[in-house]
Amino acid sequence: MPRRKVIPYLESVKVVGSMAPRSTPTARHRRLGAELRKLREHAGMSVLEAAGVLGGERPLISNIESGRVGVSEERLRRLTTAYGCSDEALVGALAQMTGLRRRHWWEEYRGKLPAGLLDMAELEHHAARMRAAQTVHIPGLLQTEDHARAVFSLAVPPLSRLEVELRVAHRMERKRVLAQPGAEFSAVLHEAALHMGFGGAEVARAQCQHLLDMGEREGIDIQVIPFGTEGFPGAGQSILYACGPVPELDTVQLDTAHGVVFIDSPAELANYRSLLDLMEQRSLDPEASRAVIHKAKEQWK
Repeated sequence: MPRRKVIPYLESVKVVGSMAPRSTPTARHRRLGAELRKLREHAGMSVLEAAGVLGGERPLISNIESGRVGVSEERLRRLTTAYGCSDEALVGALAQMTGLRRRHWWEEYRGKLPAGLLDMAELEHHAARMRAAQTVHIPGLLQTEDHARAVFSLAVPPLSRLEVELRVAHRMERKRVLAQPGAEFSAVLHEAALHMGFGGAEVARAQCQHLLDMGEREGIDIQVIPFGTEGFPGAGQSILYACGPVPELDTVQLDTAHGVVFIDSPAELANYRSLLDLMEQRSLDPEASRAVIHKAKEQWK
């Protein structure tokens, strides 16, 4: 069965922990453990046999594979060698996920916002490239502060003013990934999203202008599916496809009424790649999309 995980989300870094058990493993910790489990199972090795490779007891491997205990790069390489993994690109990418837990900006929100939002920021931070698709919303990484505030203010059940401001601040900080050298972000949105009018005419006009400005940045492509398109795959979905350093570490993040969902099974990843390809094919090219965004901007007066 495909794995679905529902979660109820390089600046200067600071070490904040050791290899002691974690009370709150992140999605990245769990993903590293899951990949090691897949390699162990593919090798036909038991948990007890794997523990013997590290000179430990059975619970050590169980805790590593659940993300509750970290693993050093040296230990990871001992395990992958024992598992017979000859994919150096994959092993190298997994090695980058090891080591001590480091304090990034999103840790300031731990305990204040749902963990899924922090996992989302972590996913975006480490992604090599991102692709997004939205229909009636502007992708979060492309939203203005006022637009985001208007969206969060309409949450059901209602959020307190403090919760709204925390989520707005978190979303604005997430946008820093698009300012990193070499950032690559492709977004598809339906023309309907340009006419939703969150926050009123002035906010909507500024949001359209922000899309125009962002679309001029190197590495950022914004495409619009225009009104009149006779249906398109993925209608109604909100998708973020984060490319890992190797394809095996790609992740899809979905927004649902139950929280943030992460998907990483190979079959579903392939399906979402195909879905995004088809959505991009039904979209206008970036230049024609700019004309649609500019026209939408002019209506908000």
